[in-house]
Amino acid sequence: MTRIKNRTLPALLLALALLAGCAPAQSAPGESAPPPAASQSSASLSVPEPEPEPTVIRLMAAGDAMSHMPITQDAYIAASGEYSYRHMLLDASEQLSDADYAVGNLETPLAGGPDYSGYPVFNAPDSLAFDLKAAGFDLFTAANNHSLDQGTSGIYRTLDVLDQAELDHVGAYRSQEERDASSGILVADVDGVSIAFLSYTYGLNGFRLPKGEEYAVNVYNLDYYTTLSQPDYELLQADLEAARALDADLIAVLIHWGTEYQNAPNGYQTNLAQFLVEQGADLVLGNHPHVLQPYETLSVTGWDGQPREGFVCYSLGNFISNQPDLEMRTTAILELELTKDPETGETDLTGVGYLPYYMIHRDDRPAGQQRLLVNIHQALADQQAGGLPLSETEVQELQDALAHCHTILGAEDDLGLSPS
Repeated sequence: MTRIKNRTLPALLLALALLAGCAPAQSAPGESAPPPAASQSSASLSVPEPEPEPTVIRLMAAGDAMSHMPITQDAYIAASGEYSYRHMLLDASEQLSDADYAVGNLETPLAGGPDYSGYPVFNAPDSLAFDLKAAGFDLFTAANNHSLDQGTSGIYRTLDVLDQAELDHVGAYRSQEERDASSGILVADVDGVSIAFLSYTYGLNGFRLPKGEEYAVNVYNLDYYTTLSQPDYELLQADLEAARALDADLIAVLIHWGTEYQNAPNGYQTNLAQFLVEQGADLVLGNHPHVLQPYETLSVTGWDGQPREGFVCYSLGNFISNQPDLEMRTTAILELELTKDPETGETDLTGVGYLPYYMIHRDDRPAGQQRLLVNIHQALADQQAGGLPLSETEVQELQDALAHCHTILGAEDDLGLSPS
């Protein structure tokens, strides 16, 4: 409370004298009076401060970035001996350039060449990271079932390359100290909205992390190299508690889970998703099935006994890959609109949409034209893909891929459809 102190009598007399000195002088006889002063009321008017505007950001998410050997070979430039994935990413980059922050799953080590490899033990050129950055990505999870394909040295070098490409990363670490420094959490400040990212994988394709290097990859199963059936709930709970303590606006979990090539989540995924949301996850973005799976909003009772909601996308399928079937070549880039209220400080998910994409295979073309990730709507509208005409077979594939995308994700959220 502010208190007004008593003034002494001399101070009061001085104040009265000053007031008298400020009174307007009387005009002498025959003299005209000075013009009146400006209105006191108009002089004291103040312009009201504008109401603070909410902060709105656009978070985008994509699926698995994989470099099977046909992908790597199509990226090879014989004249220079270098690799470039940029022709594959042209359509996606148009959408990603509008993202305030874009995330994906890097499902290959970058362990150094020249001995690059695809499935089942991946190793891709460093240019993949730099070209993904140029396309508009900001963060990649490095926790997936192929993380250990080139040993822990491959993990550490991958993180070094991501740093060189100025890409954020989460889910893998070069030392216990590096993980402990953040509890495995990366906090991104996206135009004033802070998002705490965590990342985990169900396993490492039967490989086991060396003793003393268990920190290298976040694995959420205790039996990750055998039966894959015992989630480490204590680890997840502790990490999410640490994320809550950071007081970020949102918590996002990027998770590698599910059954490959199944378009619906299994009970394991849905149970784990509920647990993650209960422990504070606002967004759960899944990968690994290599095909699309739906998204939904879960309503749960949180760790504090209060009701809360979390958005879960079970799988975005592949982003770039050489997998053959139509469902494996159909993908989407998800757009999430996040709005922060300037009065309450609360941040909510206020919009969900996606654009559908398809990976075109053209084995009869020269390198640099064989693998193209195309925006389905744009390709069908223009009857072109990467500047090349579409064949009748490709048109049919794109139409079938679009129908499949709508079946899994719903046509109502397709950003490529004109409003009715």
